[in-house]
Amino acid sequence: MANNLETEKKVLAVSMLAEGNSIRSIERVTDIHRDTIMRLGVRIGQASKRIMDAKMRNLTCRHIEVDEIWGFIGKKEKRATRKESMIIGVGDVWTFIALDADTKIIPSFVVGRRDAYHTKAFMDDLASRMANRIQVTTDALAAYPDAIERGFGSEIDYGQIVKTYSLTNLNKDAASRYSPVEVVKVERTIVSGMPDVSRITTSHVESQNLTLRMHCRRLTRLTNAFSKKFDNFQAAVALNFAYYNFCKIHGSLRMTPSMAAGVEKSQWTVAELVERCGE
Repeated sequence: MANNLETEKKVLAVSMLAEGNSIRSIERVTDIHRDTIMRLGVRIGQASKRIMDAKMRNLTCRHIEVDEIWGFIGKKEKRATRKESMIIGVGDVWTFIALDADTKIIPSFVVGRRDAYHTKAFMDDLASRMANRIQVTTDALAAYPDAIERGFGSEIDYGQIVKTYSLTNLNKDAASRYSPVEVVKVERTIVSGMPDVSRITTSHVESQNLTLRMHCRRLTRLTNAFSKKFDNFQAAVALNFAYYNFCKIHGSLRMTPSMAAGVEKSQWTVAELVERCGE
């Protein structure tokens, strides 16, 4: 298919996608057809994933926080048929995210089911990008200990943070359904190695989850902006992480995460990202 879109319009469309605008709102602003925007976003997202795969190597991170964020494709799991729920592409989808608490860089992510297979794939990928021994903090997902042992062996300091939630506001009124559940107890557990107990936390990566929901339209809650195809969802998430790592100045660092981690010497513009993606 011919790619005749002007570079300036590509940069504008990608900038708006990365800042959480819907495809139809971008269509109204840029006068680019929504199907063209969709195809551009998929191409840029897939190229962004390849760029991060090449750049995120031999990292000297020290404190990695891990979490998962929920989304859905096509329809929510409870509305999917048994046949649909057996494949990745319809129903619930989870994005595993690793974040370095010091530089705020996201070295690895995996999109898939919240199961042992994807947890192991995520930890294998994370381990392949580290150049030194690290401390990892996860939540209490049962698949993590085996996945971390498989990916890192004994060369890791691993702690879990276990949160106990209140059941008092789980009734059916709207104010309770869309409000966060109260945390009544937090336990920090050493699983392996000698982690610094004071650094056993997932606060930074949970804050990143909010950033992701604000900047990736397909993860915005209570809207009709969800993905209908797995490839489109994965590409949108990859574009968001590339924009976050290379283009977006982090407020507490006053530089991009890739600069803080020593991956890049300067901030990328969106135009440079688009160019590096081959557009």
